[in-house]
Amino acid sequence: MEGNCVNENDLKKQDPLVVVGCAKGYTKEELLSNLPRHCKFSPSLIKQVKLIPEAIFRNSGTPIAKKINRMMHEMSTEAYRAIQFTRTEINNRGVLFGVVMLKHRVVDRVLIYFHERWPQCIICLYNEQTRETWIIDEKGAIRQYHQPLKKVVENVSKNRQIVPYFEDIQFSGEQIFETLYKSQFIAERENKQYFKKMIPDQCFKLPGMKNGVERHFRNKKLNDFL
Repeated sequence: MEGNCVNENDLKKQDPLVVVGCAKGYTKEELLSNLPRHCKFSPSLIKQVKLIPEAIFRNSGTPIAKKINRMMHEMSTEAYRAIQFTRTEINNRGVLFGVVMLKHRVVDRVLIYFHERWPQCIICLYNEQTRETWIIDEKGAIRQYHQPLKKVVENVSKNRQIVPYFEDIQFSGEQIFETLYKSQFIAERENKQYFKKMIPDQCFKLPGMKNGVERHFRNKKLNDFL
């Protein structure tokens, strides 16, 4: 019996929506701390969040609750897409950099994600929406600069030592093209039409096509495949 009483007391302390298996959405604390990040945020939203019961927000029970939850979702989606699809480069000084397009104030979330993946690097992200460059250093400190990405990367790189690991993974244009060439040339499955389709047109004009990379492929010339 005592065990049952303890369980009942524990249940009373829990979120009632969790107890009945209906919990979803955001807590008031999450709403209050994150809504100011939205590009269409206004102070009146904070007042409404404080007045409306949390259960309404957790279940999108009113039009304003739906609107606010939608705003939260928009910010999460934008940050997630930036994390997944931002193309980055890294120099031999251990500076990782890229360009994002963020209308909401979520650039710090993206920086923190990259920092957690590469804690030994300085991360620089240029937001095309605000024309600002943001960086996060190895200690997790975030700074904002009203300067172009190239200039910021140069400034933070000049006082850093060359990192052998990152120096090793820098590839020249010739190496990249050779990898592409190898991936398309398969002697056993020769397909001239497919080969021509997959090699970018501008590559046909490269000197390496005649005297460079082709020498690695049984002395065949590209024209043999056209």
